[in-house]
Amino acid sequence: MKNKVQACLTKDDIVDSLKNVGVNPTAQRIAICQFVLCQGDHPTADEIKTWVDQHFPKLSLATIYNTLKTLTDAGVLREYKFPHSGKSFYDNNLVDHYHLLDEESGKLIDIDSKSINVSKGFLKEFTVNKMDVIFYGKHKSQVDG
Repeated sequence: MKNKVQACLTKDDIVDSLKNVGVNPTAQRIAICQFVLCQGDHPTADEIKTWVDQHFPKLSLATIYNTLKTLTDAGVLREYKFPHSGKSFYDNNLVDHYHLLDEESGKLIDIDSKSINVSKGFLKEFTVNKMDVIFYGKHKSQVDG
């Protein structure tokens, strides 16, 4: 279980990526992408806002939410909603994988889908289009120690 290490995209790469999916690369969208695609590891809108405030202090939380929706709708990000906490996490890893929500830290951690056998075969009457698997737990050192 390991979070991904991703090479950061240049500003030009971000602009090209947005254009390729039909998203107008505004300054605000580029700024948000710089964090979400390069530095953020399953960030929430509030975490993005904290980073953005240091670099673009006039960017509102509403703009961040609107941009995240646009990026999610365009397939640049995946949104994982947790209704019980009211949080949404945004993931730039579009390869099929599972997650663990660390209940102590509140962080969402990637798990390689090949490391766990989850079968879709029990749903014989359905065609499965998408499957999200999320485990909930605490690091053993927090439970044992």
